[in-house]
Amino acid sequence: MGMEIENNKMEVIKEEEDSEVTDSEMVRFLRNALQEVGETEFESSTHHYSDLVAVFGNQDGRDTDHVALLVASSRALSRAVTYIDIDRHNSLLSNIFRMSIWNFGENVMDALIDLIKALAASSGKYVEDCLEMLVRNFKPPQNLLNFVSQPHGIAKKEKVQDRVHKALKDIAELMPVSLLYLNGIVVQRMPRMSSKNDFPRKIKDDLQLSEIYVESMLKLERGVLGRFMGNVMLSAVVYRLVELDVEIEWDEILQDDPSKGIFDMEIEDTDEAADYNDDGEVCLKAGFGLQKMGADAFADRLDSLMVLTCEHIKSRADEGHLHEVFDTLLLSFKKSILDTHKSKFAQFVMFYACSLDPERCGVRFAVTLADTFVRAGESPTTRMSAVAYLASYLSRARFLPSTLVVSMLKRLVDWCAKYYCKFQDVEEENINPHVHRVFYSGCQVHSTKVASVMLLMIFIFKPLLSCQRDIN
Repeated sequence: MGMEIENNKMEVIKEEEDSEVTDSEMVRFLRNALQEVGETEFESSTHHYSDLVAVFGNQDGRDTDHVALLVASSRALSRAVTYIDIDRHNSLLSNIFRMSIWNFGENVMDALIDLIKALAASSGKYVEDCLEMLVRNFKPPQNLLNFVSQPHGIAKKEKVQDRVHKALKDIAELMPVSLLYLNGIVVQRMPRMSSKNDFPRKIKDDLQLSEIYVESMLKLERGVLGRFMGNVMLSAVVYRLVELDVEIEWDEILQDDPSKGIFDMEIEDTDEAADYNDDGEVCLKAGFGLQKMGADAFADRLDSLMVLTCEHIKSRADEGHLHEVFDTLLLSFKKSILDTHKSKFAQFVMFYACSLDPERCGVRFAVTLADTFVRAGESPTTRMSAVAYLASYLSRARFLPSTLVVSMLKRLVDWCAKYYCKFQDVEEENINPHVHRVFYSGCQVHSTKVASVMLLMIFIFKPLLSCQRDIN
């Protein structure tokens, strides 16, 4: 066949040169190597098969000879996938599924992606492994993290992501059953959060990997497959925002003035992150300004992820899908943000989505929070959180009509007045503040801060002066 195998190395076959070995001959050679393996690969594996396994076990993209051999082997193996057996060729499959296309140039990327698609289409046995391999390539290997931040690295990231997402789409078209697995695989493969006790370098690297991974998740949700995958991607991203959010401690942010509360801090320090156009719509600037609040790496990455998420929401809105996205965000807010202790900044993603359609999304969010507060069936914690978020929202949402703010204020005051009337004849010493904590939350955020209703009036009183109707 014009091919020698010597010292456990297959002779390099270069695409650009005329070779004694044709594509068909290469396919036949690999078929024979696969067929030579016995019932188990450890019983009678030949040096031909061992060399093939070694080719896919080497992830050095700098070796030109190996790169040429890897391209040729991948292309030939794509045409011989029916000869691969999950039991007899386990080592080969393991090496293939561990490949990182980030380590290679475009020729290898394309050849490996074609091989993965061929494996997925050949048998349902390999679908999950193929999806796992592609999803693992949402993020680069650890050793390429610094490179990914550079201009050439950003271009490389785009090439990898484009190929991975196209492959996922192609596999879904060939094997629709893959959609049953993809959601779970993507969520399970999200990079784990570092502990604050880890080394600073590890924390920084893990957060960067998380940001790159989330970028791919949002790309997946925005793509063709998004409509088949429900709301899982965006919900998982919101949950990651909350995970980062709660890691940011107040004492790290407010060192200069530990007496500042969430309302004071957010208005003063994050308002610079957004501007408003002539229609009152929020326009993002560089970020939400969380970096200014402390040197915490979690704050830095949360800021970046919030910008990524808001850009995603904006693009979906431009495509006419805002209300679908908003439904997901509202569910995620109730599930991941509303009752989470120490969540401070993730709420602004919700506020931004509301600003894109104040008449529908903006009003709906305010009404949802008010309904939650007055609904007796909700837990006290949930009701107290709801009215705190309502105060936070209305005091910032300059895009909301003044009439809505007035109606929300009236609803809060009416509820508080009605509740008070029930107990106005009870002697003060017989009143248990803990039992009436929901009432107090409607009157004040916490014991040392300004009342919620008063807080709202402070921030919106001046604009309301220009609104003559409905003031009464």
